[in-house]
Amino acid sequence: MRDLNQVFEELGRSTFRRRFLLSGRDADYLRGSGRDVVLSHARGFVAKRLAPAVPVRDGKQTPMRGHPVFVAQHATATCCRGCLAKWHGISAGRELSEAEQEHVVSALARWLEAQPSMAAAQTGLPFLDAERPSEP
Repeated sequence: MRDLNQVFEELGRSTFRRRFLLSGRDADYLRGSGRDVVLSHARGFVAKRLAPAVPVRDGKQTPMRGHPVFVAQHATATCCRGCLAKWHGISAGRELSEAEQEHVVSALARWLEAQPSMAAAQTGLPFLDAERPSEP
């Protein structure tokens, strides 16, 4: 497994990965449900769709939208076993260990927490103002 700081540095240089943003609906869901609920969903998605040695429909198992975690998976290259191998150094063809599953969830959490909707929830600022510094 690669260090997440290094992975995120490289993801930041990827035009494809950088284009993923939460839709208004996904941002509302994230803000309304909260971090713990969404990360609980993430753990379930990872266990069911990514952790098996040969996931069903591997490479196509993660929708592009419909849940904040799905968007985060594409943004963090944790959407399929091929991306996990290429970006995170987690080889395909075997079941993911608990540590590897937690690595994936940590990547998802990091990306989600950086989104304006989560920053707004954590700071108490309105969503649209979350990226702007407060004025003195």
